[in-house]
Amino acid sequence: MNEASNNEKITPPTIAASDLMGTEARPIDPEVERRVLRKIDMFLMPAMVIGYGLVYYDKAILGSAALFGITTDLELAVVDPTTGKTDTSRLSWATSIFYFGQLVGSYPMTYALQRFKTRLVLGPAVLLWAVICAATAGVTTWQGLLVQRFFLGFTESIVPTAFMTIVSGYYTQAEQALRQAIWFSGTGWFTIAGSALNYGFAQIRSGPLRPWQYIYVLAGGLTALFGLLWCTVLPDSPVDAWFLSPEERLVAVERLRAGQTGVRAPRRTIKPAQLREAALDVKIWLVALIMGSAYTVNGAVSGFGPLIVSTFGYSALESILFQFPLGAVSAIGIPLAGWLCASHHGRNLRIATLILCCLPVLAGYVVIWKSSWGEGGVRRPVAPVVGYSLVGFFGPVVSLAVSLGAANVAGETKRSFVAAAVFVAYCVGNIVGPQLVRSETRAEHYPALWTGLIIFYVVTIVAACALYVILSRENKRREELGLDERERDRMAFKDLTDKENPYFRYVL
Repeated sequence: MNEASNNEKITPPTIAASDLMGTEARPIDPEVERRVLRKIDMFLMPAMVIGYGLVYYDKAILGSAALFGITTDLELAVVDPTTGKTDTSRLSWATSIFYFGQLVGSYPMTYALQRFKTRLVLGPAVLLWAVICAATAGVTTWQGLLVQRFFLGFTESIVPTAFMTIVSGYYTQAEQALRQAIWFSGTGWFTIAGSALNYGFAQIRSGPLRPWQYIYVLAGGLTALFGLLWCTVLPDSPVDAWFLSPEERLVAVERLRAGQTGVRAPRRTIKPAQLREAALDVKIWLVALIMGSAYTVNGAVSGFGPLIVSTFGYSALESILFQFPLGAVSAIGIPLAGWLCASHHGRNLRIATLILCCLPVLAGYVVIWKSSWGEGGVRRPVAPVVGYSLVGFFGPVVSLAVSLGAANVAGETKRSFVAAAVFVAYCVGNIVGPQLVRSETRAEHYPALWTGLIIFYVVTIVAACALYVILSRENKRREELGLDERERDRMAFKDLTDKENPYFRYVL
């Protein structure tokens, strides 16, 4: 470290958070900062990828289970004796009701995260989620599945909100896009890993359980391990990060000063003024609109993806394997988009990248809808599978939406509100998606589904353009204020919102 830093008293582990943060910027050694960032990454990122991957995996199991007996065992698909057509509305509601549970659970869970230490809330919630997930194997009726899915969604609602606030509390604005993208890429990786596991369990032809029941028991066990090994030891903020030395904790806090986003305090209070500001902030609702519109496809894919692929002219096992390319596009595209936006020249490319990633998704919808699905004796058509894989670009779209929401707000209470608002939008999009699937229109290639998804992605693009205009104008206005830069450091940890702090700059 330089001389000024050497003269700085090393902060003991028991020092008050307010003293650790201070009011003046302290010089930090770049090498120490890089070491601190590596340690934070190693502790948070792998576990968050696994955690969010499990969130995606256990709700998406239903799509594969639909091919291996659950629709028959629980009467989720009903054949009309007069027309011979199959009604899968129960399966649609089994998919959607999960997100009703998440919707109901989001605000209580957000309040608990805001009020108490993260590990005291996240750990027990994840363990309860594990029990409910494994208990799916014991469900014997479609009504019981609806109840189970609701409470599964309720307990899982804590994870995305917690992960968004964790990243915004440990990383600078410039670093957040990549880190939000990394943990979000768990959806893609677990689409691949989960499909492989599902393919393996589908080979079981004997035993006390059906193949789909084994899958849920496994998912519950993996979730319990995640809760015990990581969630229960998670520090609340860099101030009490036990995996950092006292010197490194000081550096971890100082890194956040320049971004003006603040640090989570050990004793937190909910500030009504920040809630009012958040509720009236058009930027937040535009991000929520982007999230909700972009996520409609996820509800349809997670609940009906393998089933839809099977209607292209593929077997049940082949349909599971075709989840691999979809997952690979998301798994690679999400962190790649995050890396691009996290680079020095990519700071203001998030919205532009989001819009560009919408285009292959739209192309995928059209290709699936208008191509041949094995009609005329043609089996295993290529075009709809290619279109289905292109839909995987929705992963970078929603990942960047999460990043825009997390990076463009300040103030502890306001950040929690934004995390909850974005999550509610995610739930609404996922509720709507499965309801667009009309099994009786299978011969026409589900026209309501693809028309609806195309409209929602056009809305996503329009909302993103509006957000870009608003943020760029506000940044320009602030640049013209002629502020005293000496005051910048003093403002960093006063828990001001992005509107209250004139030194805050929005990322585009």
